[in-house]
Order: sequence, then C-alpha cells, then structure tokens
Amino acid sequence: MVARAAILTSKPTSPEWPFKNGLEVKELESPEPQNTDAVVKIQAAALNHRELWILKGLYPEIVHGGAIGADAVGILERPGCSTLEPGQRVLICPSVNWDSDRRGPKPKSFRILGLLPSPGTITDKMTIDGNEVVPCPEHLSTAEAAALPLAGLTAYRALFTKAEAKAGDYILITGIGGGVALFALQFAVVRGIHVYVTSSSEEKIASAVEWGAKGGVNYKDPNAGKKLKELLGEGNYLSAIVDGAGGDMFDQFADLMMPGGIISQYGQTAGPGVRYTMDLWFNNVELRGSTMGSRAEFKEMVDFVDKHKIKPIVSKVFKGLTQENVDDAITYLSGGQQLGKVVIEIDHQN
Repeated sequence: MVARAAILTSKPTSPEWPFKNGLEVKELESPEPQNTDAVVKIQAAALNHRELWILKGLYPEIVHGGAIGADAVGILERPGCSTLEPGQRVLICPSVNWDSDRRGPKPKSFRILGLLPSPGTITDKMTIDGNEVVPCPEHLSTAEAAALPLAGLTAYRALFTKAEAKAGDYILITGIGGGVALFALQFAVVRGIHVYVTSSSEEKIASAVEWGAKGGVNYKDPNAGKKLKELLGEGNYLSAIVDGAGGDMFDQFADLMMPGGIISQYGQTAGPGVRYTMDLWFNNVELRGSTMGSRAEFKEMVDFVDKHKIKPIVSKVFKGLTQENVDDAITYLSGGQQLGKVVIEIDHQN
C-alpha cells in the first residue's frame, strides 16, 4: 500500500531547519494489510510535543524512514478484526501492545504510534490492528476529533486511574495550556472536582478559569505555593497533583497536600531534578508515574468524552498535507505559545 506521509529523516529538512532530524512529505510504501488489520483513510492528525523530542534527537530508540504522529481521526475503509463497518468515522488508539492491565503494559512490548516499527498518523492512509479503532463521538468536528487520542488518553489515566480524583476533591494541574493539562482540566470539571492550575502566562490562567478552574498561580513566582494555599482557602488541601513538568514547585507541594495525597507524574518538561522530599513521604504522599494508557482506558476515555460532550481545545489548524504546512505546524508548536492542540487536516475538502 502506498500513502502520502510526513516521514522522519536523519537530516534537517532545510538549511534553516532548527532540528537534528527532518521531515519530508512524500509517498511511503507500507506492507499490505493482514487479516486482522484495519485500513483508515485519515481526515486529520494532531501534533504532540513528543514529535519535537523526536526531531531534536532526544527521544529513545529513534528509527528513521517512517511516518510520524500518534493522533488521528479517519474513515474506516477496511475493518480487519474490528466489528465496525466500512465508512464509519473512527479514532485510533495511540498505544500499541497494551490491552487492559491498569498497572501498565508488559515489559519491552509497549510502543506509541509515530515511530517505527509502529505506523504514524500524519498520512493520508494507514494500516493498524483492527482492535485499535473505536467509533468517533459524533459531536466532535474533524479537528477536535484529531486532537483527542494521545493527550486525552494520557490525561484520563493520569487523572482518574493514577490520581484517583473524584467529585469534591481539590487538585492542582500544572502547566495549563498543554494538551494533556487542558484535557485533565476539562475532565475534572465535568466530574465536579475543584481544579487549580499553574502557568507562566496570566492569559492562560485566565482562560483556564473561564473553562472551570477555581484559580491559578504563576509557577515562576517564588511565592507561588503560598498564593495557591491562599486560593485553596482555610482547611482545604490538595488530594492530588497532576504534573507534567517536574519543576521547582515540587519543593512547595508538601505544604499544599493532604496526608496520603497523590502526585500523578506524566511528564518532566522542566528537565531532570524532581525532588521527592522527606516532607512528602513523611506525610504518606505518593509519587505515581503515568504514561499514556491501555486500550481499555482509551475506550473508557472516548466514552467519557461522548457522555459529557467534551470538545477538545484546538489552537490552530493547518489545511492540507503539504511540506509547507508540516514545517509551519512544527514551527508553531515549537514556539510554545499555543493554547490547545495543533492539527493538520489531511484532506480538508472532506
């Protein structure tokens, strides 16, 4: 099968390209689908910061020559082992080889779409195990649907499976503005959880409040912890923190958390140096790592979005799978000013 795709190369795309690895939009030949494989005509795909780490050469086990991308919505052309019908709009689970164990996948088997030997989603057609496709909620636009899979799954597991957040809890979500943090905010608000956020942007904090957060603080402020404690109010403590940064605020978490609270850590964008201090473990605070999620959690997450009619927040849409659009979308994402997901509509006429 031949498809047009954004393919990872070992050389920069152009002399001005700021990354170690490049992206080239061209035709890609892939193996013919097997009996259990589904074939999906991709309508739109979304970018994640994972793509930036791959382009920078900072991601483990990078293999060149395949399509990138882990988020997509499309039309099912061949069901494979799926019970769905051809012509249905579907979402693709970004996790590979993780069925349902809520503790985690089997050692050395788990992969994420968008890096060989797994297929990628920034393509006009892809082959995937038929078990990995689920019906797309009808209330989502094409761009909103493309924005959901990876960040939505990561947020769902970090918030509910790992942080065990429930109605009435007080929680903190760090780094609001990123895709995972925004989904965690949306999921928590509809569940009746009191959400507070951090950001270096007052504008992003204000937007989070509009979307249901109770308040927020600038994590660059040395008094951020004290200000957050004031926002929480007398007698209220955080039962959980959903964190993707691992930054300096870790030193201030102990005074904010109730005994037995949970820090659900899904990323470390601030770099190495998370300090799990004596004050945290002495108060029975648990640090739990969280990466992506299982196929079962993906289906739970999509059902949750459908039930509550949650609409992903999209920052910008690039229309058409062209070299210029892929380059521009990567540049836009790397600038770090987006509020929501960055989407490429593959066939924007449909």
